[in-house]
Amino acid sequence: MTTPAHAVPAVARGRRRTLRALRTAPVALTTWAVAGWTTIEPAAGPGVALTLWASALVALGVLALRIARRPRGDRDVIDSAGERRRRIAVVLVVVTLSTAAAAASSVVLAQPARDAAAALPISGGRAVSVLVTVTGKVERWGSDRLAFDAQAQRVAIGAQRFAVDVPVAVILAADDLDPGGLTDVGAVVEVGGTVRPADPGDRAVLDVTAAGPLEVRSPPEGADGAAADLRTSLVAAADGLPPPGAGLLPGLAVGDTSAVDADLDVAMKASSLSHLTAVSGANCALVVGLAFAAASALGLRRGLRVAAGLSVLAGFVLLVTPEPSVVRAAAMAAVAMIAVLVGRTGAGTAVVSLAVAIILVLDPWLAGSLGFALSTVATASLLLFARPLATGLGRWMPRPVALALSVPLAAQLACGPLLVLITPVVPLYGVVANLLAAPAAPLATVIGLAACLSAPLPLVQSGLAALAWLPAAWIAGTAQTFAALPGNAVPWLGGWAGVAALALLGLALGIVIVGRRTDAARWHRIVSALSATSLAVVVGTTAGGAALSGPVGGLTVPAAWAIAVCDVGQGDAVVVRSHEATALIDTGPDPTPLAVCLDRLGIARIDLLVLTHFDLDHAGGAASLAGRVGLVVHGPPADAADSRLLTDLRGGGAVVSEVHAGSRGVLGGAMWRVLWPRAGSKAFPPGNDAGVVVDIRGGGVPTSLFLADLSGLAQRALARAGTLDTPYEVVKVAHHGSGDQDPALYRTLGAAVALIPVGLDNDYGHPRAETLAILSDTRMAVARSDRNGMICVWSADGVLQVWRERGG
Repeated sequence: MTTPAHAVPAVARGRRRTLRALRTAPVALTTWAVAGWTTIEPAAGPGVALTLWASALVALGVLALRIARRPRGDRDVIDSAGERRRRIAVVLVVVTLSTAAAAASSVVLAQPARDAAAALPISGGRAVSVLVTVTGKVERWGSDRLAFDAQAQRVAIGAQRFAVDVPVAVILAADDLDPGGLTDVGAVVEVGGTVRPADPGDRAVLDVTAAGPLEVRSPPEGADGAAADLRTSLVAAADGLPPPGAGLLPGLAVGDTSAVDADLDVAMKASSLSHLTAVSGANCALVVGLAFAAASALGLRRGLRVAAGLSVLAGFVLLVTPEPSVVRAAAMAAVAMIAVLVGRTGAGTAVVSLAVAIILVLDPWLAGSLGFALSTVATASLLLFARPLATGLGRWMPRPVALALSVPLAAQLACGPLLVLITPVVPLYGVVANLLAAPAAPLATVIGLAACLSAPLPLVQSGLAALAWLPAAWIAGTAQTFAALPGNAVPWLGGWAGVAALALLGLALGIVIVGRRTDAARWHRIVSALSATSLAVVVGTTAGGAALSGPVGGLTVPAAWAIAVCDVGQGDAVVVRSHEATALIDTGPDPTPLAVCLDRLGIARIDLLVLTHFDLDHAGGAASLAGRVGLVVHGPPADAADSRLLTDLRGGGAVVSEVHAGSRGVLGGAMWRVLWPRAGSKAFPPGNDAGVVVDIRGGGVPTSLFLADLSGLAQRALARAGTLDTPYEVVKVAHHGSGDQDPALYRTLGAAVALIPVGLDNDYGHPRAETLAILSDTRMAVARSDRNGMICVWSADGVLQVWRERGG
């Protein structure tokens, strides 16, 4: 088939429009890179800023010379278009260098106050009191704690008082939050606890961990107080409605997720619907769209319609709290709405690039925010890819269905690679779940928002909340249904390798969907064919892997395994089996990879759950096991959040018991015995050094020792306690192979195999080289989950066998 001649110029015009839309992308990307670099390495900021400002001045001088030498006369008209393009290129260089320099300058200007705060005498776990103004909503932090952003005003260390003005992150147990709900944006709060400098690149300068209840010095006032009262009234109105829709409603309407329980939170994440409970560009765009529609119905001119939209958007931002993520979402929504309204998605893409650069100049620390990256990528993907995907899908399905499917598909393809940095799994049904939830989300948002604003009329608010509950319940049911489907969470590569692999897969899928034009060049046809072939191979491999990770997962691991180390990232989750009875020692940081591992091993119920201690990387997945555990043994809880987790497990039918050295029991044909911590000892506080160390042997289980996260000091105390029954065949190395180990202990153990549960490319450098040297010196064979994936150990005819999923 031959393409009509008149179609070729249209294709060429389309290409030119795309290129024009993308020519501002270097502005955003360069500013992003410079902001990220200087926030992580602030010492480089002054040099980077000066170099970029100087380069911008040089480029500006070049532009001035080009304008001064502008061609004149009729004979130069032919060259004017080329000269104009060159001038535009120089302008873009000037803008790129200037915005990047401005971002670096923002870091330089903020750094003296940040350095002064970080240099305060706060090390060594000293008790500190910090006076802060709350700037962000209280949200779940990990599985058992809460956190919020704040601006510190004063730090008190003993009798000393230090005036500061820096952003901080406050972490606390749920029971330490004030019961009156006064810890809201705008409140002034006194936090007593410990303080440590935050990680490089974080907006927060200090991480403040509360050691007890917060003291609210001043509740939110003025506009902040009014907005807080409206949000609180919506939560109260939804509280009497049936769960889980009731807990989800405030999140859908105003981004308040305080009533979302842990199980629903896990289901929302597993089904790729968690973005609905955050105030995103979609929420802001919906509100602006309603304002535009109302203004149009009143016959207002375009300028007044724009003013109405911006006014309503500003009010919405105030209502849902003007924290950085909301302001970012509002800016992106405004850009996207303007682009859609004028029918110029290409122009919208250009404005998005400039908006990103300006936002990063104002807040360079957003460069390291995954939320900012997801928001930007999602907005750009809708502007750039939704229409081509809809056109491609339209060849195989009705156009309305193609249009509806193209939006979640574009967002999933663009955001999926970044999401694997959080959890290395791909939600297989995410697009379908979003498609089903899409009609309900705007209904829940609009009706829920109306219920929130009708707080002065309680009867009206109750009625609207009941109406909004229907779409909220639909979304909650959709999340729970898809999260429970077999093979929903497909394991994926972790780290940046996983990002690159999923991005290439998404690119191949996009090329296949968009299709091949009949007038395409030969290289384009080759790329299309290679994409289709690669996609078929990956889909086949992934589908097979998903099937083998589910009900038939046992076929992929040795049938005789006695000990299995789950690959759950930076955390511990080790399964021990004896005569069909199973024990799980810790749960890893997240329920999803733990569920994948247990499904693969064919384990539906845990007879014995050992929670060595309650850090997130050891107990983060425990909430998902409620109702599936027989006996829970644990070390000393550190706070009310730990106790609440145990209460949830007890509520699911488990017998819960705190254990100490000397506790023992039976697992199938094996015996388990607790060697640490000592009963009644105050030498080691709850946490790593008071973690449960357990010895398991017999019943087909190799003689094994699981060292939790004990430090070298606690390891030496364990060795002196006289409870070790050496030699051991297998040892689970303490604390993911950290450098704080006692070499003498490992020499005493005499083990043949050392197991190290550890995450790929973790931020701690685990396992450390000095620890690997200790294990090598004691002639232990090392198996580590970051390189080997799942690891299985068993004995066959008296010989210890080790199976590694990867790496031999």
